[in-house]
Amino acid sequence: MKTNRGQLALGIILILLGAWFVLQRQVPAFSELLGPYMEWPYSLVLAGAVILVVGLLLGATGLAVPAAVVAGIGGILVYQQQTGSYDSWSYMWALIPGFVGVGNVIAGLLGGGRHQLRSGLNLVVVSAVLFLVFASIFGELTFLGAFGPAVLLILLGIWLVARGLIRRSSD
Repeated sequence: MKTNRGQLALGIILILLGAWFVLQRQVPAFSELLGPYMEWPYSLVLAGAVILVVGLLLGATGLAVPAAVVAGIGGILVYQQQTGSYDSWSYMWALIPGFVGVGNVIAGLLGGGRHQLRSGLNLVVVSAVLFLVFASIFGELTFLGAFGPAVLLILLGIWLVARGLIRRSSD
């Protein structure tokens, strides 16, 4: 049954999306009411939320990962649209593994287990460090100073090595 939940969720999402498009074209009041929320890129954030809700309703907690990625990329695009900082993509891409991590954390909290929760948190940490490093390199973050990116990379490397050694000793 669990393998069918993902397919069922995808089918329902596609049906809802098709119905949405029909309503948007055929019912002007619908478009006027929800129009501001359906404009690009807000629609991506909403799509991520819909994927998450459908996944939760059907018990397909694995859909939390694509939901977080879609909503997260939508959030990046909303930020870029609001600030006009489209060149921020040179470091914003580093957040995408963190979105996967957030999805894993959500799925882990909803029954995926400790392993999924732990791997999700690890992805969030790695993604946050990479984001800070690249944002510093490309001049957006100056509070870390000239050596900030190098120090962050060294600390991330130490953390990864320590995790690997701790994991090996516990096996």
